[in-house]
Amino acid sequence: MTLDLSALTLGTSSFAGAVARGDDPSAALASVLDGSTAPLIRVIDTSNAYSDGLSEQLIGQAIARAGGIPHGVTIATKLDRDPVSGAFSGDRMRQSLDESRDRLGMDVLPLLYLHDPESMSYAEAFAPGGAVEALVRMKREGIAEQIGISGGPAPMLERYVETGLFDAVITHNRFTLVDRSADRLLDLCADAGVTVFNAAPYGSAPLAKWPEPVTRYAYRPAPPGMVAAIDAMGRAAGAVGVPLGAAALQFSMRDARVSSTVVGINSLEQLARTVDLATHPIPEELWGDLEQLRPSAELWQDPPGPSEWDYFPSGLLESFSS
Repeated sequence: MTLDLSALTLGTSSFAGAVARGDDPSAALASVLDGSTAPLIRVIDTSNAYSDGLSEQLIGQAIARAGGIPHGVTIATKLDRDPVSGAFSGDRMRQSLDESRDRLGMDVLPLLYLHDPESMSYAEAFAPGGAVEALVRMKREGIAEQIGISGGPAPMLERYVETGLFDAVITHNRFTLVDRSADRLLDLCADAGVTVFNAAPYGSAPLAKWPEPVTRYAYRPAPPGMVAAIDAMGRAAGAVGVPLGAAALQFSMRDARVSSTVVGINSLEQLARTVDLATHPIPEELWGDLEQLRPSAELWQDPPGPSEWDYFPSGLLESFSS
């Protein structure tokens, strides 16, 4: 089955904080569902664990108000480990699925991911009765039309993609103006026909908020070299009248290996801002200037070289051959 995709995907991971601030994520969701954002945004991405279920709950309510999911709109969610025990068992995956279907009001999910498997080993993930087996079975049963893997370390995602079991992948904070950790992953996906969703194109805020002082990148303290690179890029973009956020967003959108770029959007104001950044004219020569300012690969989330995720034990896929 071919998914209905769009250049941008509305990300919903921080709905709880938005509601606490007085923002209204439901208004942004309604704009996607009623076609106001088409064709730029027609995909909504969520997870069982986002905002302790509030994300899926608000999406389900928006779907109900719209009278169902309109043609051309895709809803994607993720299977999450037990919030108390951390268990990633097959039984927990079934429970996660049931919770998500109940909140969303959906019997069949167009796209269903295994979420953040870096908290377990490959042996645990691919064990008989484990998380991957449960996800694959959900596709075979027709509950999920396509299945994917969503996580952090790019080398880990590469190993999952190489199994040939997955239709889609979400990488985050690892393919941005200042971090190309996922570059090889994107090549692997392109060769294998795996759909790529690139999340967090702003490095979880600093590339969008510049010229605010940069203190963190991808949830961690930003090293001085990263801070300097972002500042230099901001000045270069500003010199030709381009917000750094526009360059950061369109860097992802212009790469042919990326099918959709996931952006957190919690309000109509953020939605309008995202559309503005996605459509802001950018001189072609700026891309070359920004590439020259890219920080050292040693500052990336996953620097080049050996990784703890390189070794994928043989024999783990035997139970998936039938």
